[in-house]
Amino acid sequence: MKGNRPLTIGLLFGLLAWQSGAADVSGKPTFEQFLQESAVPRQELQRFLDGPSWARFDFELGYVLGTYLPADGMDGSATISTVQSNGARTSFMYAGKKCRINTYGDSFTQCHQVSDGETWQEYLAGHLGEPVRNFGVGGYGVYQAYRRMLREERTGHGAEYLIFYVWGDDHIRSLFRCRYAATYKTWSNRGGSMFHGNFWAHLEMDLETGRFVEKENELPTPAALYQMTDPQFMVNRLKDDLALQLYAFKLGYIRDLDRARIDKLAAHLNYSIDWSRESTLPQQAGELLDRYSLRATLFILEKAREFARQNGKKLMVVLFDPYRAMAEMRQTGRRYDQEIVNYLANEKVNYFDMNEVHLRDYKRYSIPFDEYMKLYFIGHYNPNGNHFFAYSIKDKVVAWLDPKPITYQNPDPQAIDFKGYLVGH
Repeated sequence: MKGNRPLTIGLLFGLLAWQSGAADVSGKPTFEQFLQESAVPRQELQRFLDGPSWARFDFELGYVLGTYLPADGMDGSATISTVQSNGARTSFMYAGKKCRINTYGDSFTQCHQVSDGETWQEYLAGHLGEPVRNFGVGGYGVYQAYRRMLREERTGHGAEYLIFYVWGDDHIRSLFRCRYAATYKTWSNRGGSMFHGNFWAHLEMDLETGRFVEKENELPTPAALYQMTDPQFMVNRLKDDLALQLYAFKLGYIRDLDRARIDKLAAHLNYSIDWSRESTLPQQAGELLDRYSLRATLFILEKAREFARQNGKKLMVVLFDPYRAMAEMRQTGRRYDQEIVNYLANEKVNYFDMNEVHLRDYKRYSIPFDEYMKLYFIGHYNPNGNHFFAYSIKDKVVAWLDPKPITYQNPDPQAIDFKGYLVGH
């Protein structure tokens, strides 16, 4: 999520830069200089902590969704984005009935850029006749969504059915210690009202063992958060963040890499960097980061599956990457995240791939692909996109649920007791 302009502009800028693979290292700052510039103005942190703001500080995950009125909806509108006492985005459809489905992920789960009643969870709930909770938070990676799932599912509002949404570059976000340092060049915090991406729980590879290690939030209190205003603190805490370094180099933000440590990382991932091919180093950095981040996602998915097994829950994984994987699939028939798809298929994980749905749907039209995308997207989904997603996944959800939703039980209309559906009765 990004933007002083609509949030989507920064998001699309980063994704297009990622795909370009070009980086002119001449005149670029060092990684240390890049980190110094990532220090946050104190007044922005003050606004974030005091509110009102789009996000609220969280000791574990850096931030969770707040109650706010972002000005980045369709046709230049603002959107009403509010949060319930249980931390989920506000829902209305059959909210008083027992909830069997909780959803986790980033802004495509949260449904940024639409109002509360226009989320895919609300459209799906209206069709099923039962509520669907929304614990999505914009900017989260796969790991942060997983940690949110662990926390919520251990409470009284846990659910039997869990939808775990993996979107776009969520794989990479899992590895950042502080995503703000990766996005500050293209993201405006609007004086702090849209601040997010601060230090959080994340994954890193131990370069001695090659194993993934789960790391806690290094700034777990509001007082500690103000250390982000100090340029030297940002350097000291992030200078050995290899995911951030590879990302910044890939996008052409910096001119240097820690070759010794990156060689160690590459060796653990069976990837060989050819340092003599300087012109291709940005591409190689991107390929290594892809491998690193996708392996991290495999690690997380295995942990999520084990959590579900141990706690008697059912897990469905959603895949969607409209700006990279889907574009690759349309143009070449291949996708960079094939390793994830193979894992889900081989392990017989219940999953739903929205990339394939859109590509099938596009074949029904005789318009350019860019025009097709405008039907559903304003960066994130517009309301029509969320409606399309809800009705695309609904057959999968109905087949999953046991017992079936009331709308699929073929009940006798004369025997139905509508008390549970009539407000005030």
